[in-house]
Amino acid sequence: MSDEARLRLEALGSAGATLLRTLKEILGPGRPAWVVGGAVRDALSGAGARDLDIAMPSGAIAFAREAADRLSAAFLVLDERRGAARLVIPRGHSSPGSQVDVADFRAPDLAGDLRGRDFTVNALAVAVDELVRMGETSVEDPTGGLRDLQARMVRLCSPQSLEEDAVRVLRAAHLAIVPGWTLDPAVASAAKRAAPGLQSISAERVRDEVLGMLAEAASGRGLRRLDEWGVLGMLLPERHAMKATTQSEPHRFDVWEHSLRAVEAADVLAAEAGALHPWGEAFASHLSEPLGDGATRREALKLSALLHDVAKPETRSENAGKTHFFGHDALGAERVRVIAVRMRLAGRLASTLERLVRNHLRPMHLAIAGEVTRRARYRLFRDLGDDALDLLLLSLADGAALRGDSPLSIWEGPGSRVLRELMAGHAEEAVAMAAEPLLDGRQAMEALDLGPGPELGRLLGLLREAQATGVVSTREAAVAYLRAQRARSLDTSEPRPIE
Repeated sequence: MSDEARLRLEALGSAGATLLRTLKEILGPGRPAWVVGGAVRDALSGAGARDLDIAMPSGAIAFAREAADRLSAAFLVLDERRGAARLVIPRGHSSPGSQVDVADFRAPDLAGDLRGRDFTVNALAVAVDELVRMGETSVEDPTGGLRDLQARMVRLCSPQSLEEDAVRVLRAAHLAIVPGWTLDPAVASAAKRAAPGLQSISAERVRDEVLGMLAEAASGRGLRRLDEWGVLGMLLPERHAMKATTQSEPHRFDVWEHSLRAVEAADVLAAEAGALHPWGEAFASHLSEPLGDGATRREALKLSALLHDVAKPETRSENAGKTHFFGHDALGAERVRVIAVRMRLAGRLASTLERLVRNHLRPMHLAIAGEVTRRARYRLFRDLGDDALDLLLLSLADGAALRGDSPLSIWEGPGSRVLRELMAGHAEEAVAMAAEPLLDGRQAMEALDLGPGPELGRLLGLLREAQATGVVSTREAAVAYLRAQRARSLDTSEPRPIE
């Protein structure tokens, strides 16, 4: 790549090129704008561009609002003072989930704006008008970004780049874990200086950067780098108690180190889900499902790996030289709910994290019991619903992090027996839970002469379980089963068995 590089429109990818043509039409004559930052960097690297960043001398918010109306896109003002807004483009205009950030120059001219950016490889720009009209244009590069792009070097535009906007610290850690990239030594010291500024950054901006990094194959390495810079202790204050909490065998590591290793194991599982024979395709497809905030189940798995033991410091006890953490799963779910609010996570992503942390010990408890009964298997899939496969992967990552083993090796060995048994029954339980119930609520009330309420709900739940596990298979048997369960609940001479 030469210092006189030129960018062709098609290098943005078909969706990016189509979107840019539309934006050019909305801009019209006399309103100059440039594609800047990561879109140019990625296009020059041959990766296309899913999202676009547009810089213009002024009027960015007004243009973004106009473009949102034309494209039927969601519109959000990111920074009124700095003149920055975001468009989320709906399906049909470009690839689903693409977005455009538009901002006013942060300096009197384009060169000054680019010099005020974070890293030299992001201080690149191409003129929208010429790129669309001619199909090709030269790349503006006032900071030597083309040279650093060729060397895959993350270098600051200025010594103050990170302190001017502390969220760039997260971006530096993200870029550093992209395969083939390295950090200029000056970045680490600048990141440590700038890290305290993250406390004044909006939760939404921090969230987006963290989720973006978790989407990378080496996100665990990125978290470790942020930890070295003192960042994670500010974003996740629970980190300090986790680091100070030791564990006994079979654990080799303190709670924090164990959690980081669980993320690294989740990285492996997310990247190599296809190796989880014979269900690799099902796992890989499942992990790609979106959960909100631009995140998929892949990022949710990694977040749950980081947070699954967050309540261990509060529940630690010792007995006869053995360390215990009784109730850390239930308390951890409560703590994760608070963390999700703090991070401004989307509701579905937050509820998935909470459910995974609350239930992360269940596969281990089944392994201790020695067998997976049909009823236990049904209840697990019933309680976890769409998050059941995530739980199996989290359990695998958790087990690998006990001693630093490979999760793929554990999957192939005896340590995954329960997980494999559960997965083998997944399709059967999905069919059972989707089956039409033998009795609906009205029919059950008539059969029992019982009104609506918690008791009816309890009995219908027992009936669904009995139907799914083959205990009953006809309406007549279902009525008899409900009546027997109802009679048992009314019999106060004996304690009711635990269900």
